[in-house]
Amino acid sequence: MVKPERETFEAAGREVSISSPDKVLFPESGITKRDLVKYYLSVADGALRGAGGRPNVMVRYPNGVGEEFFYQKRVPNTRPDWMEVVRLRFPSGRTAEELVPRDAAALVWMSNMACLELHPHPVRAEDLDHPDELRVDLDPVPGVQWPQLQQVAEVAHATL
Repeated sequence: MVKPERETFEAAGREVSISSPDKVLFPESGITKRDLVKYYLSVADGALRGAGGRPNVMVRYPNGVGEEFFYQKRVPNTRPDWMEVVRLRFPSGRTAEELVPRDAAALVWMSNMACLELHPHPVRAEDLDHPDELRVDLDPVPGVQWPQLQQVAEVAHATL
């Protein structure tokens, strides 16, 4: 049986094509890019409540988890014309056009890019100069164990 090179998904009134839908992104569980698309579609409302309408840095795992990943600030020029972007200016004077997901179709497109994490800025795309959220991002990293993160979360909760 030949594996499909592309597959099209319906999302937010758009047809979004993904390449290599059978590509395994989570080797231990066998989760594919197709599975990732279906997951994002199932949690789209919640994901967009947190990341929608905000510039996002894409965290891409082109060869799956456990392999090298990278943060992509600048959205590719080969994006669909309906994909919203906003230009951010950094203290260095440099700029980047970052993705602004607003619907499930954007999440499907991000899945095709093997974007496994959403990293929204604390500003809305319409008002880049005025942060409207404070996010405390607690990530386990080498040398920091889960119990330490729980302690920090408890302190942050008590403080806020």
